[in-house]
Amino acid sequence: MTAPRRLALGAAALYLVTWVTSVAAVPLYGGSAFDAGAGLAGRGSVLTAGLLEVVLALAVVGTALALYPLLSPHGPGAALGYAVLRTLEATVILAGVVAILPAVARPASTAPPALDPGVVAGLHLVHDWTFLVGPGLVNPVNAVVLAVLLLRRRLVPRFVPLLGIVGAVLVAAMNIGVMFGVTTPRPALAVPLFAWEICLASVLALRGIPTADGGEARRPERSARAIGPFLRGAGG
Repeated sequence: MTAPRRLALGAAALYLVTWVTSVAAVPLYGGSAFDAGAGLAGRGSVLTAGLLEVVLALAVVGTALALYPLLSPHGPGAALGYAVLRTLEATVILAGVVAILPAVARPASTAPPALDPGVVAGLHLVHDWTFLVGPGLVNPVNAVVLAVLLLRRRLVPRFVPLLGIVGAVLVAAMNIGVMFGVTTPRPALAVPLFAWEICLASVLALRGIPTADGGEARRPERSARAIGPFLRGAGG
């Protein structure tokens, strides 16, 4: 198996990790500060959710690392932009994790942190805002950057990037509405963006990213060899 093929499979696997961890973490945190009467779940549940979000952030960056050497021959600016935006998204996710964990635990201790309820509510609110800004606003932007590149260069079937663009617009519009208090989160609007990543991962797993001459990606061979071991370790 060539290094570019391994990178495409690695990216597909990392997209799968992002779906599982992001979906699993949400209910483990308990209620959301979007609901004024909701509170956090128990210590173990919140710590597990935080750990899942750390894995999520690493997988988010991993998808960018895997795709960069495959996409850069087709559009180095867009490939770099996608990598930077995915890293920014992961950074915001980790900021939210760091904010919420003090509400339920201290490092190296099973004793409760005994924080004032108002402080706990504030930390919870910070986490909810990071979730809105990172996956809610930054992610749609990086999805559009990637989808436009794939569409312009015809690297995947046309419906895949179109689905990504439509899904990104819907999610971004919903979250801007939530930000300004004119609407509430509507999970159904995230379905097209979720479907875009499923379709993209399926294409990566089945056929990878072609080169400008129509073959399997080969030009970024050196970069692929450099990042391939990391992906094998992440997938293992």
